[in-house]
Amino acid sequence: MAQWPQDTSFDAFRAKWILEGEPLWASVFEMHQEKMQIKNPKVAIPNLEKIFTATFRLANSKGFQAMSLRDLSKETDISMGGLYAYIGSKNDLASVIEGVQRKYIEQVIGGLTAEDLAPIDCLRAIVFGEIYMMEIMSPWYYFCFMELKGLPKEQQQVVLDAELRFEAILMGTIAAGVLTGQFVCEKPELLASQVVAQLQQWHLKQWKFKLRRISTEVYAQYVFDTLLTCLGAKHAEELESSSKLRQLA
Repeated sequence: MAQWPQDTSFDAFRAKWILEGEPLWASVFEMHQEKMQIKNPKVAIPNLEKIFTATFRLANSKGFQAMSLRDLSKETDISMGGLYAYIGSKNDLASVIEGVQRKYIEQVIGGLTAEDLAPIDCLRAIVFGEIYMMEIMSPWYYFCFMELKGLPKEQQQVVLDAELRFEAILMGTIAAGVLTGQFVCEKPELLASQVVAQLQQWHLKQWKFKLRRISTEVYAQYVFDTLLTCLGAKHAEELESSSKLRQLA
C-alpha cells in the first residue's frame, strides 16, 4: 500500500507527520528549552501549550503588538514570575512560533527533494503537503503572516527567507519538469509566487471555503490542477492518471 508522499491523501499525510498535540509541544520545548528556567518536560510542555495557545487567541483578538505579557498572564492563569520562567519577552514568543513553522516546512516540504519522485508527483506532494500543514497548524501560519510587520527586522527577514526557501523548492521542481519535457515555463519565479498566494488563501480565508463547503483536499487539487495548466503540462490528464496509478500500485 502506498504511503505519503506517493499517496497524497490527508489520511496518508497524518499517518506520516504528527503536527499537533503532545508531539508538537514536545518539539516546542526542545527548540526553546535552553532559554527557559524550567527544564522538566513534564512540567514545561503543558505550560508551553497554555502560553502559545493563549498567545494565538490574544493576537487574533487584539493584535500581537497590543498584547502585553500581563494580558498573557491573565489569559493563562500563570503569574508574571511564572511566565518569565518560560519566556523572556514577546520577541521570544514570536521567535519560537516562527521557528516551529520553519522547522516543519523544511522537514515536510524540503524533505520531498530527497524522495524519488517524478516532477509532477513532487509538485503534487508540495501543494497537498503545504495545504495539509496549513490546515493542521493554522494558528502558526496565520500568526507568521499577520504579525510579520510588527516583528523586529531580523525576525521579519527570517520569515521572508522561509517563504523564499519554499518558492525555491517549487522552482527547482518546475525546472526538473522543464528539463524532462513535461512542463513549459518561462518565468518560474512568478509562477512560484502565484502558487504561494493561492496556498496562503487556505489559512487566511478558511471561513469562505468552509461556507462554500470546499474541503481541504478539493482545494489542494484545484491549486494543483491550476498549476499544471499554467505549466502547459503535456497531456496533463494522462500524467495525472499515471501518477494516481503509481499511488495505487
